[in-house]
Formats: sequence, C-alpha cells, structure tokens
Amino acid sequence: MPPLFSHFRRYFADLGLVLMASTVASMVVVGVRSVGGLQPLELAAYDRLMQLRPFRGPDPRLLVVAITEADIQRYRALSLPDQVYAELLQKLLQHNPRAIGLDIYRDFPVEPGHQALNRVWQSSDRLFGVTKVGDDTHPTIQPPPALSADQVGFNDVTVDAGGIVRRNLLFLADDQGNPLYSFSLRLALRYLADEGIEPRGSDADPNVMQLGQTVFTPLQPNDGGYVGADTAGYQVMLNYRGDNRAVAWVPLGDVLAGRVAPALIRDRVVLVGNIAESGKDFFYTPFSSSLRDDQRMAGVFIHAQMVGQFIDAGQGQRSMIWFWPDSLEVLWMVFWSLVGAILAWRVRHPLGLAIAVGLSLTILLVSCYGLFLKLGWVPLVPPTLTLLLSGGTVVTYTAQQAQRQRQMVMRLLGQSMSPEIAAAMWERRDELLKDGKLPGQRLIATLLFTDLKGFSTISEGMEPEELFDWLNAYLEKVADVVQSYHGVINKFTGDGIMAVFGVPFPRTTREGIAADARNAVDCALALGRLLEQLNQGWAAQGLPQVMMRAGIYTGPIVVGSLGSKNRLEYGVIGDSVNTASRLESVDKHRQMSPCRILVAQETLDYLGDRYDTEAWGPLELKGKERKIQVFRVLGVRKSGSLPKRGEFERRLQSPCDSSTGM
Repeated sequence: MPPLFSHFRRYFADLGLVLMASTVASMVVVGVRSVGGLQPLELAAYDRLMQLRPFRGPDPRLLVVAITEADIQRYRALSLPDQVYAELLQKLLQHNPRAIGLDIYRDFPVEPGHQALNRVWQSSDRLFGVTKVGDDTHPTIQPPPALSADQVGFNDVTVDAGGIVRRNLLFLADDQGNPLYSFSLRLALRYLADEGIEPRGSDADPNVMQLGQTVFTPLQPNDGGYVGADTAGYQVMLNYRGDNRAVAWVPLGDVLAGRVAPALIRDRVVLVGNIAESGKDFFYTPFSSSLRDDQRMAGVFIHAQMVGQFIDAGQGQRSMIWFWPDSLEVLWMVFWSLVGAILAWRVRHPLGLAIAVGLSLTILLVSCYGLFLKLGWVPLVPPTLTLLLSGGTVVTYTAQQAQRQRQMVMRLLGQSMSPEIAAAMWERRDELLKDGKLPGQRLIATLLFTDLKGFSTISEGMEPEELFDWLNAYLEKVADVVQSYHGVINKFTGDGIMAVFGVPFPRTTREGIAADARNAVDCALALGRLLEQLNQGWAAQGLPQVMMRAGIYTGPIVVGSLGSKNRLEYGVIGDSVNTASRLESVDKHRQMSPCRILVAQETLDYLGDRYDTEAWGPLELKGKERKIQVFRVLGVRKSGSLPKRGEFERRLQSPCDSSTGM
C-alpha cells in the first residue's frame, strides 16, 4: 500500500473514532438531559454563576421596612395591630415615596386601628397590599377590602426543588380567567409610571409584555437547565441583584420613632414585611449555598429584588435572562464533545492530556460565565460531561488498542530484545504498526549466526530431559549477552541463534550501521568468553567441551510481521540472512579456537581498524554464485578496548579469542 494512501487511511480511521466518540457522548448526555437527569447539576451550576457575578451594591431605589423579632415582642403579638400599620404608612407617605407595599396579609381587622388603616389605604394610590392565590391545598387569602383591585397583587412565589426561588412570577389567572398582577410588578409599574413607562404588548407578539425596550418572553418548561418545569402563569427568571445586601432595610421601630432619614424613603419603593424568625417567611435562593449563616432570604427581600428587576428592565439597565434554542444548545454540547475527543486523540501523554482538558474546561467555564454576565444562561454541565465522556471514550479505546498492540509486539519479539529496544519500540509504536501489524520495511542491518560444534557428543551422553534443561540454561546466557549489545534474537536454531543488530528502527547514517556491525562483533567476542567459562564448568561436571562458530554479515534485509493474525512472527528475510548463515557453516574443519568468528568484507568495511583480523580470501558459500571475501576476527586490537556493556560484561573478564588459539 502506498505510504500516502496508508497515511490517509489511518487519518480517516482516527477521524472516524473522534466522530464516533463525539456522537456517542453527545447522544448519551442529551438523552440523560432530556429526562431531567442533569437538571439538579445544571441548576446548581446556575446558582454558582449567580454567586460569581460582581456585587453591584444596594439598590438605591428600594427600601425595606422590616418587622423584626423585637417589634413582635414589643407588641406581644405575631400579627401587629392595624393601628401600627396605619401610623407607619402615614409616616412613610410624608416623605414622598413612589410606592409603598405592605407584604402583610390584612384580610380581616386586627384591632385597634382598623378604621384608621382603611382611611390610610384610601388616601393614596401609591399604597399596595397583598393577596394569596389559593390552590387545592392552600386557601385563598383575600386582600385588604379598602383597596381597589389596581392596588392589590399576589405575593405567591415559585420555588424549585429544595425550596429555592429562581423564577419571577408576573401574572396568574383568577377563577374567571382574568389576569392577576404580582405584588412586585404592581409596585414596579407604579414607580415606572412616574417616568412615563407603561406595560404594553410587544411588537412581535401582543400577548408578550414589554416594558420600555425590554420584552418579557415567558419562560418555557425546557428553557435553560429546566426539564418539564411548571411554568404555569407568566414567569421569567428572577435576575437577582445580589444576596441579602442588595436591598437596604430599617427596623419598623426606627421609622415609627422618626429615626430614619427622609432621603432613604423619598422617591423609593418601600416594602414593609416580616423578617422575624417567628414569621416563617423565608426562602432559599441561588446564594444560599455560598453562605454559612442566614442562608435563607426573607420573602419581603425577594419581592424587593423582583421590583428592582422590573424597574431595571423598564429603564433599560438590565434585560431579561435569555437562553439558546434547543438546537443551538445541542450544537454547543457536540462542539465540546469534539474538543474532548480531539484532545484525547492528539495528546497521548497523561499529564499533557490532563493539562489540555483542564484548560478546555477553564475556557468552557469562562465562556459560560462571560455569557452569564450578559444574562445568557448557556449550558455548562452538559458540555462538560460530553467533553469528559468523549475524551474518556477515545482514551479507553486507544488504551485497548495500545494493549492489543503491545501484546502483538511482545508476541512477535517477546523477550528477544534488550529493554532499551523494547522501550523505544513501544514509544514509537505508531511508526511501526500499521493495521495491527509490523509492515515490511527495508533496512541495512548486521546479522549474527552461531552454532555449537560438539553438541552431538553432549546430547548423546544426556537424557532428553537433562539435555533440554542444559540447552535452556545455555541459551538463556546467550540471550543475555545478545541483548546487552542491543541485538534482537530472531530465532533459536537448536543449539544456535540468529540475531539481528539494527532493528526494528532503520539506521539512516553510515555511523549508525557501523555501530550495529561493531555491536555484533563485540557480541560474538563476548559469547566466546562466555563459552570459555561454560566449558570450565562443564569440564568440572565431566561433560565434553564444545566450540562455537559465528558468522556475521552486514547488508540489506526486509523485516516485519509474517503469518496470520493468529500466528505471527517477526520475519527477517533477504539474501543477507543466507550469507550470514553460510559464513557460520563454511569450512567447518577450520576451527583454530573455541570460538571462530567470520565476517564478510561487507561487514569489515564498517569496522575500521578496531579489530585484528585474518584474511581467509574469497570463499564459495553454499547457494551463492559469487565468492565472498571472508575474514576471521581475532579480537580487539591492543590499543583499543571493548566498551562496557553493563553488569553482564563486568562478570566476563576472561581473555577473548586470539590468533594463537585457546
């Protein structure tokens, strides 16, 4: 297969993996999200984004007059007399507020002072009271009878799971289907009326309210992070100004005693409500999870925040919280799933991948936070999950692939290579493996064949089991020597080996090929010293002595996996293999020393003057048409020395083969 085509084939295979992982991750997350599985996490993320917004300071247009526990104790009644509220409202009206809202139920008289309170109610159109819209479990609470319908609003709030108030309820329908205004909307509209701002139907849809330039698009059941939310009535998201610090407040007793500066009341919306614990009018808000104390917010403060939101919208200071359509949210999730898959595909190092994923999640968080500052509630949790899931899918798949590749490499080369080569192979496995195999590649390497002379004599004097153990012990020591010189044992040929120096990575320079040739010769010399030690031990056991023949040749070969997927081996083929084998077996009778090492001219050309050699002249090798210039390696020249080759070499200090024999 042409390299370019193979490259594109692999590229598209990897691209398919990325797309598949991204698709699967997106489908899983979208599916879980569609059934509400992510709603708690998304609402928690919404709360956190709300907490992270910079605090704008107290709203200068609002004031809460708070009924405290001290006020209740002073009057010894949970429900204060009407006379107290009549006096309070009169004092507030003296300082010209834009609107006053009493967030206290007054559906029946609480004497003394009921008639006085009715007279105050009727004295100004800037006074507003509350009602409660009943349902199957809660009865309706009527408004103060002295107020007109335009001065009454319901104070019902919509709570999410966990009792958290995140939504702002504008309208509800009564039993006859007539719209009922919320308490906070009534107060805000009265404030805005002084500036000539009135509610109207939007240009796009007359059923949608518009204040100034702001359109109040009704919340839908699946907007933002909600799934199947109860959006009965007319709701929008409550755009809090901040936590409890966002609205200034004064105790009721201070107002009655004249201790409140008129500037705190003039031109403001004043809300009167109960903040005493005994009043039990408290709710959790998006800020609750960030607070240690006073996690709940009094209902009157929540209504004040709603009033502030409506005024901001009417004056064009703050718009409504908006959302993307479902299709765009899905594309957002798919995009981040692609990011996760691509990162896992391109960044293979665990630490690098962790850093890349961390940076990506940071960018996602900053993007969502930036949009939230612009009042856009964009999904944060779903894209986070798609990124992690798609990345995890790719990592899992590539890890499984790597494990299969590792098993294949180890099956091919097993323990026949040095740890250094094995580590290098694994690090560069992507260069070697194509379609699960080691493709054939042409390179120049040095081959070493060895065989024992006298092995038959030993085998005749041993039982097969003993011979097997003896041979394994011998070959294990031989393998240690070969590996210490960065060779790869390709085959065990009975009592001999075939080793290759210069695989699996092709050498690109002459010096690299020369280094392989020197390693092969040094390895053969080390095997000679090993044989001398072994012969001494065998002699002590009464076993015959053996000799070794080694043939070394440097030339072109082709290496790669051979066989089927069920039976693979690391194949080394080429005429150079045959030549090295014939060098080992040529002129077997010419064995002047226990270890005879023959090299061809093609190898000698790479050895320089490092070794003493003996020319044997041109020899005919079996199966070769032309004669080969053969040389016998006698040893390292006295001016040179063998490089250290680890612990094994430090144990072998006996003299190497010399021209005088052994």
